[in-house]
Amino acid sequence: MAQEFMTYKGKPLVRSKNEIYYGDMAESHVVKFTILSVDQNDEPNKINVQLLKSNTELKDKDRIVKESTKDTMFEALDVGFVWLERTLK
Repeated sequence: MAQEFMTYKGKPLVRSKNEIYYGDMAESHVVKFTILSVDQNDEPNKINVQLLKSNTELKDKDRIVKESTKDTMFEALDVGFVWLERTLK
C-alpha cells in the first residue's frame, strides 16, 4: 500500500520533527520549511523557507536557490508555493 501524504495545492507536504518538505522529489526543486521557534500556543512564529534543488548528490549549501524567514506558517507556505511554481514552469 502506498503511503498517503498531506498535500497543499496538489503537492505533498512531509514533516519530520521541525522540518517540512513541500513538493515532489521527482521534480527539479522542492521547498524546505524549518520551524525555528513557536509561541506559547505552539504556533510557529519564525520559519526559515528554502527553495532547494532536488538533487541530493549536491552539497547542502549548493542546493539552496532562495531563502527567507517568515513570521507565520501561512506566509511561509505562500512564499514557498510561489517560488516553487515559478521555478517549475
